[in-house]
Amino acid sequence: MATCDDVRENVKKYYGSRLESSCDLQTSAASCSLSGRTAPRSVTDALSLVHPEVTKRFFGCGLPFPAKLEGCRVLDLGSGSGRDCYAFSKLVGPSGHVTGIDMTEELVTVCRQYVEYHQKKFGYEKPNVSFVQGYMEKLSEAGIQSDSVDVVLSNCVVCLCPDKRAVLQQAYNVLKEGGELYFSDMYASKVVPDHMKQDPVLWGEGMGGSQFWHDFISLARSVGFSTPHLVSASRIVIYNSELKAKAGDISYASGTYRLFKLPKSPVRSEARVTYKGTVADFPDQLDFDSSHSFKKDVAVEVNGEMAAILQSSRFFPDFKIEMSDKPECSSESTPQYCHLSPFLLADKLGSSVTKCSKTNK
Repeated sequence: MATCDDVRENVKKYYGSRLESSCDLQTSAASCSLSGRTAPRSVTDALSLVHPEVTKRFFGCGLPFPAKLEGCRVLDLGSGSGRDCYAFSKLVGPSGHVTGIDMTEELVTVCRQYVEYHQKKFGYEKPNVSFVQGYMEKLSEAGIQSDSVDVVLSNCVVCLCPDKRAVLQQAYNVLKEGGELYFSDMYASKVVPDHMKQDPVLWGEGMGGSQFWHDFISLARSVGFSTPHLVSASRIVIYNSELKAKAGDISYASGTYRLFKLPKSPVRSEARVTYKGTVADFPDQLDFDSSHSFKKDVAVEVNGEMAAILQSSRFFPDFKIEMSDKPECSSESTPQYCHLSPFLLADKLGSSVTKCSKTNK
């Protein structure tokens, strides 16, 4: 049985030296960036300003760019080439700060070479992004303080980590109350068997370490997070016939979820909420996730957990919230969370991906 250290060393080698660009991956994971959603102008503009050499080595599987990042302290787990970090540094503005953490020394070294380039590109007086080498399962050892981060972001790296609980627990610990974990990752349609977890290429491609999506929901809640909210999803296509055979009847999808660190004893009562239209890029409608869309000046009934999220998070000033005088009814039945399946959402959206070309990086 491979140890956590064995898995880490394999992933370091896979991404540090074996892969030259996202087109070297054997699945469509890096092609799933939009996952059925259109990115706001500010995000596409920020991404277009990232140095092309940084973008070339991007290996993510989604577009984890939540709204309202200006002024936030952001942590990017598994920052890789730094593409997302540099785009985030544009979105948080000069008053915010972005920290990228990655365990691969080669990638951290490359990232640091472009700090000054992006500072000048964005017109900032001083850099607002930094990179540290370390493990996302051990954020405190890397110098990330508890209750210090507004938003934790990640793009297709949790599937590369053997200890998912440690990652989620560490993310929870470093977030401030009301903070958010917003990330994209690969998920499996069923539990991945142990023999697949021993294959170094399957691990490097994210297939060996992908969680069964339903297990992720349960794990996130057990750590202390709110119920994850599914934002977007796409089916992942396996190009390599050998890897496809090894996967057997297991399917894969990329999914973007958002989770919040709620107060220890939040008020769990239903509420009527009205979006004010004040979030940048979303003057008329704020699509919070695949199940919640808020139109400006239109009152909507939400459950106790969503009310608690809006009350405690950075979105509080953007909503008029009228709490109900009766507590939320609790259900004795076990929740099924079918609406949180990335596979069902991908099929609903008709999300499709195409293999990238070596000449189109």
